[in-house]
Amino acid sequence: MPLEIVTIPCLADNYAFLAHDPASGETLLVDVPDAAPILAALRERDWRLTQVFLTHHHADHVQGLAAVLQQHDARVIGAAADAHRLPSLDVAVAEGDTVSVGAETGRVIDVSGHTLGHLALHFPDSRVVFTADSLMALGCGRLFEGTAPQMWASLSKLAALPADTTVCSGHEYTQANGAFALTIEPDNPDLAGRVRDIAARRAAGQPTVPSQLALELATNPFLRAADPGVQAQIGMSGANPADVFAEIRARKDRF
Repeated sequence: MPLEIVTIPCLADNYAFLAHDPASGETLLVDVPDAAPILAALRERDWRLTQVFLTHHHADHVQGLAAVLQQHDARVIGAAADAHRLPSLDVAVAEGDTVSVGAETGRVIDVSGHTLGHLALHFPDSRVVFTADSLMALGCGRLFEGTAPQMWASLSKLAALPADTTVCSGHEYTQANGAFALTIEPDNPDLAGRVRDIAARRAAGQPTVPSQLALELATNPFLRAADPGVQAQIGMSGANPADVFAEIRARKDRF
């Protein structure tokens, strides 16, 4: 039985996620932007929080942890490479390590770029990956610490996952990301359709996260730096995809 995933809006535009195994009753929380909505979601479902996975050290992903741990005795998992600036960890992990929820095992992926030590967590059986501020809906995180080649390598790892993977990312930035994406691929029909759908969802007060990896591959400019059409559109035909990614990221920073 696949994990049950709950998307929890937090703060102005953050998301936290619960991954619940019905058979064992175990529940994993991915990131803790704000304790109140997370605790409310757990109470509403009468779920027992057993683990917390921290993707990276930024305050809007960890600042609610202490309040959550006051009510739930959960193990805290995070990057060994980032342990010096994360809340106190019970389990320090790196790429290739695993995190289990009930009978399902997730694989830790190093997706450094937005920050150094940023992690993603992929559960292949449930076809879900938690990417926080690495791969985002129609976007990717700003390069605060890593380099463009490093982020391109991280995104390439995520792009190689099965196309039917659900991407649980960390922010509701999709509408603004769509406006930028249209400046890179104004004639992409999949992108145009997605932007229309996003506008309708946001007008109805609905989230645009999670998304499907297949849709990201077809529309997210940061995953499409190797595409000949994208390269031609920005005047970089035949260039190294990492260099194309760097140019797209620089344009987004100025957008």
